[in-house]
Amino acid sequence: MKFSELLRKETNHIWEANFNHPFIKGIGEGTLPIECFRYYVMQDAYYLSHFARIQSLGGTKADDFYTTSRMAAHAQGTYEAESELHRNFSERLNITEEEQANFKPAPTAYAYTSHLYHASYQGHLGDVIAAILPCYWIYQEIGEKLKNYQPDEPIYQEWINAYGGEWFKELVEEQINRLDDIAEQVTEADRERMKEHFTISCHYELAFWEMAYNLEKWPAEAEKLKS
Repeated sequence: MKFSELLRKETNHIWEANFNHPFIKGIGEGTLPIECFRYYVMQDAYYLSHFARIQSLGGTKADDFYTTSRMAAHAQGTYEAESELHRNFSERLNITEEEQANFKPAPTAYAYTSHLYHASYQGHLGDVIAAILPCYWIYQEIGEKLKNYQPDEPIYQEWINAYGGEWFKELVEEQINRLDDIAEQVTEADRERMKEHFTISCHYELAFWEMAYNLEKWPAEAEKLKS
């Protein structure tokens, strides 16, 4: 069994929870409150700005120039494709420049990106790929599962189309293959650490939907709003 197959098998219960989360089901069915998706877009833009930095950091840890160039290409792709998608959504959801300027990440968004930095700075390229791969892979499988859905909300349909396409699948498979190649060359202790990074990221993917669905706030801010 390949390392990626082992990871996918051992975290399947987390993936199923991702697929069945009301945020994801709501996108497919078109029933997700638009304010939840608006909140998600703002938090995800923050997340992706750091995700691209982690991809770039992975390039500096590569042993060959080709891998460095590919990690850089992935970072560029995150900026171009994902940022354009979010700019489009931000305009249509009336997310103002003032809101963006005053944006503060929610606890889960901050914690998830902090996990990525921790895994990446403390380890080698395998740690970087293991930490960021669930974001690629879970989105690709969600896009595949929802591709036959036709929600009435056009924004939800565009979101599904973005992750259910062949181009995105190829990027995911590239990173899966890269992780498997690295796993064959490192120690068992390295593989265990990489598995831990991967598993934590799977949990955070699920927590990210929950964060957006509940419009998560820092505890003190939530109490302030109540008073």
